[in-house]
Amino acid sequence: MTLLEVEDAHTYYGESHILEGVSLEVEEGEVVALVGRNGVGKTTTLRTVLQLTPPRRGTVRLRGEDVTGRETHEIADRGVGWIPEERRIFAQLSVEENVRVAVPDGRAVGAALDRAFETFPDLRDHRSRDAGTLSGGQQQMLALARGLVGDNDLLLVDEPSEGLAPLIVERVAEALADAAEDTTLLLVEQNLPLALDLADRFYVIDNGSVVDEGDAAETSADDERLRRYLSA
Repeated sequence: MTLLEVEDAHTYYGESHILEGVSLEVEEGEVVALVGRNGVGKTTTLRTVLQLTPPRRGTVRLRGEDVTGRETHEIADRGVGWIPEERRIFAQLSVEENVRVAVPDGRAVGAALDRAFETFPDLRDHRSRDAGTLSGGQQQMLALARGLVGDNDLLLVDEPSEGLAPLIVERVAEALADAAEDTTLLLVEQNLPLALDLADRFYVIDNGSVVDEGDAAETSADDERLRRYLSA
């Protein structure tokens, strides 16, 4: 079943035309990666799905329903979660409180905390600390944990490995692979080997358009077809 469909999306920031006819589909149960250089429209694609930056032309559908122009909270209510690149944790709340507020209506908080701390044991050791005092890697773990316990049908994940040490990247990759067993993922990731390892399929975005797509299992990170769109 097609969970998400973006059709011919044209999205602007002011008068700047960022997405120039992006079209893509995500099937239920898939992990789909968006790859490409910085500034080509990957994050804007996620924002377009969420209607944070609605398209001026084009359509976004969830399970076949046109949600273009809806409020972002309505998109979230339809089971779409977001882990932004800038993390957006609550710095003045404790680690445990950050996880608690991510659980819909406070349901199954105990199970959510167990899942978060089993996925990232480091967080258990710091559960009472203010989130703003954590290291960058720990904050990324917390941001991911908040997204994973949100009971989402579709999780949009923006640059989860950005700026992290290799050991933390490995943990993040494992957490996303575990999440993919229960949740459909649309992933923005510049680390091409990681993206291809996690994803079932990929789309390459360049200058606001989808310029290539394919099966991740049949594509190497050394593939010149991809590298030419990723090099500076």
